[in-house]
Amino acid sequence: MGENGEPFRRGMVVMAHPDDAEWGCSGTVAKWCSDGWDVVYVLCTDGSKGSSDPEMTAERLVKIREQEQRDAAKVLGLKDVVFLGYPDSYLEPTLDLRRDIAREIRRYKPDVVIVGSPSRDIEEGYYVGHPDHFAAGEAALSAVFPTARDRMAFPELLEEGLEPHKVREVWVSGGGENSDQFVDVEDHMETAIRALKAHKSQVDQEHAGGWFRQGRSDTGKKVGMAYAEGFKRISLG
Repeated sequence: MGENGEPFRRGMVVMAHPDDAEWGCSGTVAKWCSDGWDVVYVLCTDGSKGSSDPEMTAERLVKIREQEQRDAAKVLGLKDVVFLGYPDSYLEPTLDLRRDIAREIRRYKPDVVIVGSPSRDIEEGYYVGHPDHFAAGEAALSAVFPTARDRMAFPELLEEGLEPHKVREVWVSGGGENSDQFVDVEDHMETAIRALKAHKSQVDQEHAGGWFRQGRSDTGKKVGMAYAEGFKRISLG
């Protein structure tokens, strides 16, 4: 619920690749959908580089990963999935990407948008992060504010019939110690794990569920919940 007391009913998740949202926030998305929200995914890249199989082609992999994401969407109960189709591993926070994300924000009018962090965090000492994630996070935040809001930004969007829209809150996934918004996902863990495992070309079917549970358990312990997902919440009024 927003600060003005009006309940949230529409959510959007903007991520770089198919499967990013399942790893990052699928417990929250499962809860939103269970609560009756309309939730849309916007995926920036085509996922065409995510294979070490020498027999795999980029063209085949794009189709495989799109179908996997649609399968995950059915598990979660999403309203829609939008594939922007930028080449995997080459994503940059360009004006074109910002406009394309803003287009979907204006089209679907979310109250809350979940994005990935645009900042590289090397403090953990075991993961340097994917450059596409940072690019998607930066472009998504810029699309939320000010592009989707400002009438004269990208006038071609008005020509398409897409009026400006003001997002009420942004939740940044992967905020680590900066997280201040925690969602109890205990009742939605099984749904979230089934959605994650729909990404069969990317996910270790034997171990992914355990890794997923451990991460949510670790976050939950910080705030007195069995399983939780944490975000940095930004209120835009």
